[in-house]
Amino acid sequence: MALNLDSKKVVVDEVAGYAAKAHSAVAAEYRGLTVTELTELRKVARSTGVYLRVVKNTLAKRAVAGTEFECMQDGLVGPLLIAFSMEDPGSAARLISNFAKTHDKLVTKIVAIGGKSYGATELARLASLPTRDQGIAMLMSVMKAPAEKLVRTLAALRDQMQEAA
Repeated sequence: MALNLDSKKVVVDEVAGYAAKAHSAVAAEYRGLTVTELTELRKVARSTGVYLRVVKNTLAKRAVAGTEFECMQDGLVGPLLIAFSMEDPGSAARLISNFAKTHDKLVTKIVAIGGKSYGATELARLASLPTRDQGIAMLMSVMKAPAEKLVRTLAALRDQMQEAA
């Protein structure tokens, strides 16, 4: 179904709104996926905080213009879906990567983060980024280690002094 001008403007505004707030983006070719498979992908995307949209390339190019994902414009060719990570930088990459493991028709074309566009080979690296909670947990464990070591050292000194007495 063809979109009229007003509908196109609404789509561009919606995608541009998400692109302005997103941490990263992944564009993947979905040619060959069934409607059921795309519905399944959308369901997982909603539950993981990823904005997923199949959008015409010309509208997508207009939507990402002026955002940090403007670097993707040259690669927006063919039937693509765009996934924007809204909660943490790796969520869209994890979604596409995990879904592509069981659906070989989903092929990653572009990965974008920090205003730079990368090829599909960087999907695994972006997908391996920790979530916010994992990052905080890693930071806390690093911050907690010196205090724990000090406490163990003081306890060992106390025990040595008690044994000597």
